[in-house]
Amino acid sequence: MKQLGKIGIMGGGSWATAIAKMVLEKEPTINWYIRRDDRIVDFKRLGHNPAYLTGVKFDTKRIQFSSNINEVVKESDTLIFVTPSPYLKTHLKKLKTRIRDKFIISAIKGIVPDDNLIVSAYFTKEYNVPAGNIAILAGPCHAEEVALERLSYLTVACTDIDKAGTVASQLAGRYIKTSVSNDVAGIEYSSVLKNVYAIAAGICSGLKYGDNFQAVLMSNAIQEMNRFLKTVHPLDRNITDSAYLGDLLVTGYSNFSRNRTFGTMIGKGYSVKSAQIEMEMIAEGYYGTKCVKEINKHYHIDMPIVDAVYNILYERISPMIEIKLLTDSFR
Repeated sequence: MKQLGKIGIMGGGSWATAIAKMVLEKEPTINWYIRRDDRIVDFKRLGHNPAYLTGVKFDTKRIQFSSNINEVVKESDTLIFVTPSPYLKTHLKKLKTRIRDKFIISAIKGIVPDDNLIVSAYFTKEYNVPAGNIAILAGPCHAEEVALERLSYLTVACTDIDKAGTVASQLAGRYIKTSVSNDVAGIEYSSVLKNVYAIAAGICSGLKYGDNFQAVLMSNAIQEMNRFLKTVHPLDRNITDSAYLGDLLVTGYSNFSRNRTFGTMIGKGYSVKSAQIEMEMIAEGYYGTKCVKEINKHYHIDMPIVDAVYNILYERISPMIEIKLLTDSFR
């Protein structure tokens, strides 16, 4: 695979906007699927995404916008999906154009709800996309820092390591460094879990637990993640690599982390619904918590942090009580 061909960005949020910025550093033009026509009209008028990362300016003459997913799929060779995982199926149900021959890059850090499948597995199962034609884009990397052109690191995972290298070369640039991996499932699962652990970190912050405890929480979280990955997708991996530990740390500690923000609100006494309404953005970890809990029913892995977050979010157990029980289990 020498090149990616015409690239289509599938989604209109902050991460999609950041990825579009990265891609346009090297590509002369892109296709961009944004669901809402009014957002497209405003984008063209303003020269920036009207709802996300508004400080990033675009030459809109280099972008072919469309609210028709089939139009963008048809006109693109590579599709970068950046829609929130709870809405992926809704978008894909509109498809009448075959995608099995496209190269798919998933930048979705979540599990497809109800199916409880990571995104790569969902594309293979439901749309017959070969595993070698699917790549995963992982952090540690916040969209807001890409917008500010702060030095950021991306990991590209694909079972075909040469294709991972092609994607990595495409995205590497002045403020983006890249690496490659063949651990597609492991990195996808870790991207889901780090959001759950970031919610836990936020809950503890909202409850006024300090930095000392946050360090212990993150130490236990990476051990819990490692137990899960070793069981669900055994592979020779280094859990301290940036795609695992690095992404966990930035999501658990950064003020840009929407999952940590969501957790902080829960720790301060917000209900789940009120926190979601006030945030106006998707906290993937909320959905990921339930999916991981369901998946773990088949494996029975010791995951006290996931269990605690699930109990708080879905069983409405008091955060103060649940976290106190969790602290007693740490060493």
